[in-house]
Amino acid sequence: MAKIETFEDLVVWKEARELVGIIYKEFGNSKDYSFKDQIQRASVSIMNNISEGFERGSNAEFIRFLFIAKASAGEVRSMIYIANDISYINSETTNDLLSRTRKLSGSISNFIKYLKANPFKK
Repeated sequence: MAKIETFEDLVVWKEARELVGIIYKEFGNSKDYSFKDQIQRASVSIMNNISEGFERGSNAEFIRFLFIAKASAGEVRSMIYIANDISYINSETTNDLLSRTRKLSGSISNFIKYLKANPFKK
């Protein structure tokens, strides 16, 4: 594992950042402002909770924030289903976004397991 000195070094944070960019591009022109705002805020929450948890003082707090990030990934995934159901996005986009959010949730889960066995911070 590469040395991790900042949250920007975390693969899960990089994956979350990429997802945020895709969500903003995909829904940026939506006139359903409440939907757009919700899915964008939920995606940003993933990224921000990873970074905030990293900056906290303990491993336990970091893990707690990773669980929050994982929950936000679930929220984004749920909203992707809604977007597909009401034809805001097509099946190809839906499948891509679902795949990305599942992968990100899995990466966060694996990172939590790793941190439980290998404390990052005291």
